[in-house]
Amino acid sequence: MKIAIKVLVVAAVFLIAQLTAAQAGEPVFTPIGHATFVLQAAGVTVYVDPVGELKSFAKLEPPDLILVTHIHKDHLNPAMIEALKTEETVIVGPATVIEQLGMGEGMKNGDKLAVAGVELEAIPAYNTTKGRLKFHPKGRDNGYVLTVGGKRIYISGDTEDIAEMRALTSIDYAFICMNLPYTMDVEQAASATLAFKPKVVIPYHYRGTKGVSDIDKFQKLVATLSGLEVRRLKWY
Repeated sequence: MKIAIKVLVVAAVFLIAQLTAAQAGEPVFTPIGHATFVLQAAGVTVYVDPVGELKSFAKLEPPDLILVTHIHKDHLNPAMIEALKTEETVIVGPATVIEQLGMGEGMKNGDKLAVAGVELEAIPAYNTTKGRLKFHPKGRDNGYVLTVGGKRIYISGDTEDIAEMRALTSIDYAFICMNLPYTMDVEQAASATLAFKPKVVIPYHYRGTKGVSDIDKFQKLVATLSGLEVRRLKWY
């Protein structure tokens, strides 16, 4: 009984936090797992790399926009997208994603697009370290900057601490990956974050082949040196 009550209390606190953020005009981020989350802002609902179990999305608004970063199975599940989309849903991804889906709007690195109430810019996402280059070759995958409700939100996708990330400006929220061997380590992620200084940084996609990355260390590196807010969501 005590466990059940505790679960209800936690759920209530989470819901209140979401409502408070929405009332303040701030975007609401709902983590689903690993690289998958839902963004709600200014009456728009965006599903990012929707994979996992269909029931995880059951209590959420249907997507106005489904945004996919690349073709790896922890980011792209065609059957899931087919189940989640409505007739009004717009699907956006790089060419390799659109080819697999057989539908949607393709964006290549550097493209800009206004769709479903969201301004999108496709940011490169790729590996630079020897031994990792095969995972995410330059020019194939996307990260994104979304402008919605007056906020600029960066989603890194799978990448290392590339020059294009470091050159970003005026980012309100940044979702930063950090898992080896596929993307970058904690030090790289912290260094890149300190270079472009988002107002809020949200670690995500941080489970690698040897378990989860040291998010405590990341937070210490970023917050101690800059005072930036590190917001930790429940991904795993």
